[in-house]
Amino acid sequence: MASDVEGMRSLFEIAFDPPPRGSRRSAESVYAQLRAAVLDGRLVPGSKLPGERQSAVFFGVSRNTVARVYARLAIEGLVQPRQGSGTYVAAKQSRPPREPFLAQQTPDPRLNSLWSQPELARTLNFWQDNQRTRAPSAAAFLDFRPALVDPRLFPFEAFRRVSAKQLRRMELKPPAFKSPQGNQGHYPLRAAIATHIGISRALVCEPDDVLVTAGAQQAFDILARVLVTPGVTTVAIEDPGYPPMRAAFLAAGAKLVPVPVDAEGLVVDALPIPVQIVCVCPSHQFPSGVSMSAPRRVALLEFARRHGAVIVEDDYDGEFRYDGTPLQVLRSTATAADVFHVGTFSKCMLPALRLGFTVAPQWAMPALITAKNCLDWHCPTLTQMAVARFIADGHLAQHVRKLRDVYKKRRDLIEEILRSDFSGELSPMQSHYGMHVAAFSTPSKRLERVTARLLESNVHLHSFERYFFGAPTSEGLVFGYGAVDLKAIEQGMQTLRRVL
Repeated sequence: MASDVEGMRSLFEIAFDPPPRGSRRSAESVYAQLRAAVLDGRLVPGSKLPGERQSAVFFGVSRNTVARVYARLAIEGLVQPRQGSGTYVAAKQSRPPREPFLAQQTPDPRLNSLWSQPELARTLNFWQDNQRTRAPSAAAFLDFRPALVDPRLFPFEAFRRVSAKQLRRMELKPPAFKSPQGNQGHYPLRAAIATHIGISRALVCEPDDVLVTAGAQQAFDILARVLVTPGVTTVAIEDPGYPPMRAAFLAAGAKLVPVPVDAEGLVVDALPIPVQIVCVCPSHQFPSGVSMSAPRRVALLEFARRHGAVIVEDDYDGEFRYDGTPLQVLRSTATAADVFHVGTFSKCMLPALRLGFTVAPQWAMPALITAKNCLDWHCPTLTQMAVARFIADGHLAQHVRKLRDVYKKRRDLIEEILRSDFSGELSPMQSHYGMHVAAFSTPSKRLERVTARLLESNVHLHSFERYFFGAPTSEGLVFGYGAVDLKAIEQGMQTLRRVL
């Protein structure tokens, strides 16, 4: 901590009332103010105090007076003198404990009541487990939660080189400060995205059709802000489905209607009328893992066109196809006016990048750009430049090919163990895409109790129950394999066998 603060040695921004000139209590005044600043945290541990020679500038007293004050504070253990370096605030202080915050039964009226909905908090924290694991060792931790990635597989060296080149380019030619209007995203990145999804998802679009966002979650939030009229707009969501997606529409004040999912995907015949927005995950439904059948896709697109609805297509892990015939995304040249396609770099690269995108109809793009500008103007330019070059140089395509091979082996192993060791108890859903396998429970079991028991053994595994918006209509487990290698999969499945 001291080394971090030492670089700010010239900064001493404590509001200080200098004692009157000639006051006999000048030392007491300086001492009391410095002591209070240390104890209440305004002077953070490790920060350097002004040198005694600068006493007149900072405190309005003599050097000898400050020396006596520092010595008194040192005796109390509040500061520490360092030979040849100066005087620093001690590392640990005894501060009065902060009053604990008590959760209110009734939300404070100063808050927008939408943000106090318990359902909203639950949807955004769906991946968290209430119970702590017994052993703190990361080595003993097996994480089957879906939507996680394995950072050990990422080509950091290649990305480091690309980022360094872009930083040097920015140094030689700093970007001009522009109005926030028009910040749709770094053009080379939008062009690279259009090329990437054209190759990996057969999605035809132009760079002007792409809006760069801070991950898929911001894309959902922006779409909700632009498309939802609070208390009026009806949004159909898959049930079970991806909780953070529905959180964005809940927060925007939409009326959510859960729609069941079967072996062919979203049940189009169950869609409400009227409905303005339909949210789907067609390639690899979350969490069931089913792929929407071709007839069901046609029916959904016809429904949207007939009823004037728009479709929000979540394609969060669509790059990872292992077998079977490639599935056409819902957005095409013919459907470009009705479909918002959302993608992310969190799964094919790293979540820490916080980059995603939406391919949107041109009629909506001006409003989407304005909403994006209202939120954060634009995503970090350097990150956008680096990712654009990473894609253009072929690193992303190479990385996705590697991940496909790795994830396919993990998926195959989970499915093999489920069929051999859990026959009659868990029935895996056939999955050609994505980063997780869903297995339905046969017969019915209390799977939330099972996952709680697994957590005691440092195994994180989710059941279907937490993904339902309405009452659960099926039971099962979701095996994410993005963050577990083959050895961890075998260990985790053995633990699951013992618990069951």
